[in-house]
Amino acid sequence: MVVLAGHLGAGKTTVLNHLLRQPGARVGVVVNDFGEINVDAGLVTGQVDEPVSISGGCLCHLSDTSELDDALERLTSPRLALDVVIVEASGVADPVALARMIRFSGAERVRPGGVVDVVDAVEHFRTVDTGGMPPARYRATSLVVVNKTDLPAPGDRERVVARVAARVREVNPRAHVVATSRGRLDPALVYDAASRQDPQDQLPIAALLRDEHAHDHQHADAVSVRATASISPSRLVDVLEDPPSGAYRIKGRVSVHTGRTVRGYLVNVVGRSVHVASVRPPDDGGELVAIGMRLDTGAVRRGLEQALEPALRPDARGFARLQRYRRLST
Repeated sequence: MVVLAGHLGAGKTTVLNHLLRQPGARVGVVVNDFGEINVDAGLVTGQVDEPVSISGGCLCHLSDTSELDDALERLTSPRLALDVVIVEASGVADPVALARMIRFSGAERVRPGGVVDVVDAVEHFRTVDTGGMPPARYRATSLVVVNKTDLPAPGDRERVVARVAARVREVNPRAHVVATSRGRLDPALVYDAASRQDPQDQLPIAALLRDEHAHDHQHADAVSVRATASISPSRLVDVLEDPPSGAYRIKGRVSVHTGRTVRGYLVNVVGRSVHVASVRPPDDGGELVAIGMRLDTGAVRRGLEQALEPALRPDARGFARLQRYRRLST
């Protein structure tokens, strides 16, 4: 579950439409208002019960946020086979409250996937952050998308992005900041995509719409490292709590040596959020993947390799740390 927030006019819907046009994933969307969500004939693929099917996924309209749990139960049903659900907050919605609602949702199959806050590079410091203490919304944000960076005067783009980043990090040092224009956000920062290519039977309109402004799109970097044996729980938790510099997401399957036996875990990190679930130990040893913008791939690889070094001795304290995250995640 990903929260997509932003002030009125910042470009949330533009970002959302861009994500819906990308191949490789089935995306569910929850909105308060259909507004300008792109539902033209080339992107709609049919109906799925009450939600509207859109670009390989489906769209669910809410008139009241109290309906959120019901919507999440429907959209996370295995029969829909969705990969991610994005909740687009209205321009006046409080992203802190919405993130809390998702974190403590009664829907059984929900895992928080971060809060993406879209910022208007031109108007932000006149409409949202007008001085004094940084806005409370910064505390809930995991990814800040500084949009419309093609509009400031020449030479001002880097200054605006740096100013936004500095203000956010006054209260949220772990937040990631990415600059874009016309909502061209790489979906790899937000959710897993099986492929960057369209399936063979996909209608060509989505590809045409993407190609229209392809030069605006910046791709995220990814570093993947495979494990060769069961690993230390302390080393794993260390990298989950303190990811390599620039890594916004970390995901993977690993075998952990508990001191008595070997257990399997599925791990996901988005910003400051750590999610750990028990799975069958991977037969191939497992792997960790780090994703972010402009990663120092060598440094990130070394960090992941250190986390995946084979366990040499029992580590009861590290296993207790890992189990704590597993309990909190459920």
